[in-house]
Amino acid sequence: MEITLQLPDDLAQHADLAREALEAFAIERYRSGALSGCQTRLLLGFETHEALDGFLKKHGVWNHAYSVEDLEKDAAGSDGTRDRHCVIAF
Repeated sequence: MEITLQLPDDLAQHADLAREALEAFAIERYRSGALSGCQTRLLLGFETHEALDGFLKKHGVWNHAYSVEDLEKDAAGSDGTRDRHCVIAF
C-alpha cells in the first residue's frame, strides 16, 4: 500500500520523512493495541523483539510492553516459521 501526503515545504524538509511517518504510525497503532508487537516489528523491519523493544523505549512507549502473546508467537516461530504467525492487517 502506498500513501501520499501533501505537506508544506517547511514541514517536508526532514532527511527521511517517509520513515518518520511510518514510525509515528506504527507507534500510535501499537499504543492503541491495533498492532501487536509482532506486527509492529514486521512493519518497521526489525529482526527481533529486542530491537523493537529498544525502539519503543527510545520513543517513550512504556504502556504496552512486549506481551505474553507476543512471546508465545515468537516462541512458536522459533523453528524458522516465525513470520508466518505475524500478519499485518489494517
